[in-house]
Amino acid sequence: MSAFTETALLKKLAELNSSQQSIQTLSLWLIHHRKHSAAIVKTWQRELENVPEPKKLTFMYLANDVIQNSKKKGPEYGKEFSHVLGKVFVHIGEKCSSDKLLGSLGRILNIWLERGVYDPKAIADWRSRLHKEAAGSSTSTSSNGKTNGNSEKPEKEKHKDSGGHSKPEKSERREKRKHEDRHSKSKRSRHHAQGSSSSSSNTAPPAEEVVSVEPENGHTPPYLPLGEPPEPEELIKALTSIENSASSDAVVRERIAKLPQEISEISCISKLEDKDKAKALAVQVNEAVDLLNDYNARLAAEMEERAKLATMLRDFQAEQKELLSQAEQRLDEHKKKLAKMLGLQKEIHDHLSNLPDLTQLPDVTGGLAPLPSAGDLFNALH
Repeated sequence: MSAFTETALLKKLAELNSSQQSIQTLSLWLIHHRKHSAAIVKTWQRELENVPEPKKLTFMYLANDVIQNSKKKGPEYGKEFSHVLGKVFVHIGEKCSSDKLLGSLGRILNIWLERGVYDPKAIADWRSRLHKEAAGSSTSTSSNGKTNGNSEKPEKEKHKDSGGHSKPEKSERREKRKHEDRHSKSKRSRHHAQGSSSSSSNTAPPAEEVVSVEPENGHTPPYLPLGEPPEPEELIKALTSIENSASSDAVVRERIAKLPQEISEISCISKLEDKDKAKALAVQVNEAVDLLNDYNARLAAEMEERAKLATMLRDFQAEQKELLSQAEQRLDEHKKKLAKMLGLQKEIHDHLSNLPDLTQLPDVTGGLAPLPSAGDLFNALH
């Protein structure tokens, strides 16, 4: 991996785009050079304030990836970013008005709050900084509309919802509700979902409030990392646990398949002739219900485990792809160095072969008197 210099960092930040590969590549490079975290975060903040509005979101995605994935290595980045994030959110709140940008930053803050990345009080402060300026600009716009007369009132009302809240506040509340709803659905068991399907449909956000994710600068927005890449041992353990899952329990599945038809058909009740048969059927039905409830709970737990495993596999695969890319890059560099060394070796060999053979030169000292020794020279002076 290349050495750290501020020039190299500026170049990489300038080349950064919103693709997942670009963000992960630069994130790994920054984590590798975490001993320069203070200078890196300072440069990141300065460059974020100078880039166009769409790229500010890409810079925040980069910070989110570095903060979450560097926790195993050390707390350096988490502390350094906490010192500047307040100013960054104030800057974005003052300079940016895009609902898409504010909503995406709201999702990042929700994830930090849910995973305990930062203190809830700090996150609440950053959220207020992010929306304070936007709310203020909305208020000033409405006051200007009043001084100019009632002709601008319909235009002003377009930016308000039924409760009188501004668009950024509505977007933030909407994104938070979407995130909480998506998180609760992933943990809901199947039998609970069947019992509360009507109530959940009533509390779902209206269709017109769904925010569609559009491509940015020709790229799809990068994913928000769900967690740190797992260690191989953790991944092996998770894969092993799936082997003994409920869906592969042949014994229980066979018991369910052999359940009598009478317990699932209401029409069989009319065929009962006495009280004893009714009690026996009731016992069978209760046992079948207990069996199915237990198996459904196991299947729901298995679905949750498989979802976690899929996330682990995705993160592990992304990390391995990046490591493979770095290894291939290093291999190419070493191949080029080897080619240069082989070329230099050939040049040296050719140069040596062109030098004269000293053993075949004539004896130019033959017949001449030997040179005086140091002692002879000393005696000659005296």
